[in-house]
Amino acid sequence: MSNPPTVAILGGTGSLGGGLAARFSAAGCPLIVGSREAGKARLAIEEAGWNAEPATNEEAAARGDVVILTVPFAQQADLLRAIAPRLGDKLVIDTSVPLVPPKVAVVQLPPAGSAALTAREALGGAGRLVTAFHNVSAAKLRNGQPIGADVLVFGAVDDREEAVALIDRIGVRAVHGGPLENAVAAEAMTSVLIAINRRYKVADGAGVRVTGLADGEGG
Repeated sequence: MSNPPTVAILGGTGSLGGGLAARFSAAGCPLIVGSREAGKARLAIEEAGWNAEPATNEEAAARGDVVILTVPFAQQADLLRAIAPRLGDKLVIDTSVPLVPPKVAVVQLPPAGSAALTAREALGGAGRLVTAFHNVSAAKLRNGQPIGADVLVFGAVDDREEAVALIDRIGVRAVHGGPLENAVAAEAMTSVLIAINRRYKVADGAGVRVTGLADGEGG
């Protein structure tokens, strides 16, 4: 296996960002944890014991080989516009889901049609955008155990291949879900899973598993 790229997680002090930071740190990937303030990122790294460097979100985007966006949807477009000049042709993995409090268990799609299409518009052609990690809980990522759920990946084929290979490094099965336009299905499923979690009291979060694939198939 080739040397891993440097992964920059924007919003890495949040719930999902922290779960991904834990996985990438444990996998030995060079890691930069971004936050609005570098000091907050430094504190999170020290408390969690991650092997990572702290940075602001903008600095992390400039320094990483792969950029993973894990901020709330309300912050997504502004941050993408801010980092776009720093991206070049880097792979950008956006995890955004258009949850609208307080009714996060109800599907509420944005004017662009999905968070993925909102991201594409905000980037204005910068970077190579894929979306993923819509339906995997932070709790499952943080515990370091097999998560028993799949990560659906959306975007251009070659970019998806790169994202799938990276996700494989952290011990999670990734499945190609097609172009960015298809991401709306996974985004909507997040609200469905939240409703399921509430109804059935699923402490570590329900997930999605694609059946019919051969053993070991994925990616």
